[in-house]
Amino acid sequence: MPREIVIDGRTIGEQAPCYVIAEIGANHQGDLAKARDIIRAAKLAGADAVKFQKRHNRTLYTREAFDRPYENRNSYGATYGLHREALELDRAQFAELTAYAREVGITLFSTAFDIASADFLAQFDPPAYKIASGDLRTLPLIRHVARFGKPVIISTGGATLDDVRRAYELILPINSQLVIMQCTSGYPPEFDQLDLRVIETYRREFPEAIIGLSSHDSGIAMALVGYVLGARVIEKHFTLNRALKGTDQAFSLEPGGMTKLVRDLHRAQVALGDGVKKVYPAEVDPIVKMSKKLVAARALPAGHVLDPADVEMRSPGDGLSAMHYDEVVGRRLNVPLAVEADITLEMLSDQRRAAE
Repeated sequence: MPREIVIDGRTIGEQAPCYVIAEIGANHQGDLAKARDIIRAAKLAGADAVKFQKRHNRTLYTREAFDRPYENRNSYGATYGLHREALELDRAQFAELTAYAREVGITLFSTAFDIASADFLAQFDPPAYKIASGDLRTLPLIRHVARFGKPVIISTGGATLDDVRRAYELILPINSQLVIMQCTSGYPPEFDQLDLRVIETYRREFPEAIIGLSSHDSGIAMALVGYVLGARVIEKHFTLNRALKGTDQAFSLEPGGMTKLVRDLHRAQVALGDGVKKVYPAEVDPIVKMSKKLVAARALPAGHVLDPADVEMRSPGDGLSAMHYDEVVGRRLNVPLAVEADITLEMLSDQRRAAE
């Protein structure tokens, strides 16, 4: 079974409540005040953590990619690089948001998209790091982040099982605190591409890691399915308003959706129980009301041998249970019975009628 890890004092594991990450990404639109508002909303919704992203754009992208025209309704700059730069948070902003998250009582960490960004984030001593799906094969970055000694969460969109295994085998000798997230890198993906049963595959193949789900679908139900299949970390994109400008806004959860997701995940943990079938006090009255007892179908004299026509099953089940029907038929009455009178085992002779 997957082992436990701890992020910022919060235990994550098989018996712990599901760990919910509100992925803010660039939904803050480069606006510090809006980023603070989203952090506060995530806390109020019950999320365990908020996650940002960090890129060192000038060295992350080729010059051609940085300078590629990027004119569309979601653009914040004339080129893709300028667009990304407009959405970056600088050192002072990260410091303020880190302090604010601590103030409101929610964990904050980020995805590092390159080594320079990982080093940038390290100055804030984050409690965990995220590796994006696109970097599952960027082994030098993974190795660099793993060496910080903090929990590492890796997403696996667009990857083969061999890709995931390669990262797993690279990280574990360096850092045993690993979360592997099933992910499909569509934005959003079709439901038949979510492959939620990969969670079960990961649990078998990677027993020393916690398994989670980073789901880019726009609802909450699939995260619950993921939890039932064994995901113990759920990551969902989060925004204040899905109509806002930005490529991730439309499939992000709003505060109401995140609140329901957290609520339902907590309910699911309790509702799954321990696998032991039991009877609860709250069930007793309804079951008596709905179940059936054995009664006389008509007035019967003492000495009468009961046959099927003499015995009926009627509700409520506050007498001899209908499960005793075969024990009753064929036995002799020691007392007379009125119509619909309860039949009890004590009023019957010990011997059954001899077979004819």
